[in-house]
Amino acid sequence: MTTSQNIYTPLVTPPEDIAHPSLWFAFQRNAIILMESPEPAVPVCHSLVHHGIDTIRSHYLGLLGEQHCFAAEVDQSHPLPSGWISVGLRDVFGLIDEPLAVLSGRAFQLIDWERNQQFCSRCSTPMRTRSDERSRSCPACRLTSYPPVSPAVMVLINNGRELLLARKSEWAPGRYSAIAGFVEPGEMLEDTVARETREEVGVSVKNIQYFGSQPWPFPHSLMVAFTAEYAGGAVVPDGVEIEEATWFDVEDLPNLPASISISRRLITTIAAELALKYPRYP
Repeated sequence: MTTSQNIYTPLVTPPEDIAHPSLWFAFQRNAIILMESPEPAVPVCHSLVHHGIDTIRSHYLGLLGEQHCFAAEVDQSHPLPSGWISVGLRDVFGLIDEPLAVLSGRAFQLIDWERNQQFCSRCSTPMRTRSDERSRSCPACRLTSYPPVSPAVMVLINNGRELLLARKSEWAPGRYSAIAGFVEPGEMLEDTVARETREEVGVSVKNIQYFGSQPWPFPHSLMVAFTAEYAGGAVVPDGVEIEEATWFDVEDLPNLPASISISRRLITTIAAELALKYPRYP
């Protein structure tokens, strides 16, 4: 449930005087720093320096409810105070409240962008942070850099009460998910759905319908999920992206992705709908 306490308002420039402690989303490489006791929590303080933590860079995020939020980068070798821990960003979901976990992903993407955009990619001049928008600009050639967002589609294909799920070789044994892939320049999302399906598992689809979206900070994706109906073709995994692809009955699903991902919500939601639409024993 959304409340005034977890509504996020993105802002670019912090106020000159922040009276109350702020939320600090600090990272050592890809791991977020949390206070461990009594439960894992995002640090709330005026500055991490007060806890003996020096930052390489920091970035104002805006407000979560009425609380100011900052992202920061800490040197990987910097020792943490007693009672503080670093946790992989994927593991933070389930450890802290969901609004904070989601904002952690946003914070990481902004810090990662700043870390990678210290110099102009056109003329190598040091970039400067702009105060009027979330961007960095080159004072020499005027090139402007914005935080990257890479759109990717996900599609769950059904044939009656069966779902087509696929797995990659690097996934945990027995884990399957929906088909997914990045959008190419100049491509509409529906075109990406059709292309990725054809390339990865060899089938064609019809009746493509939007399901939902989710920002995914690994590293800076926007996952856009669709459903589609099977239209023909033999299921043939490409052997590169996809190791195996199989039809599963909606009431006999394999090991699925973690609940934090839109793929899990997509599969379980559509499976429940199809189970009602196509009863196994009419």
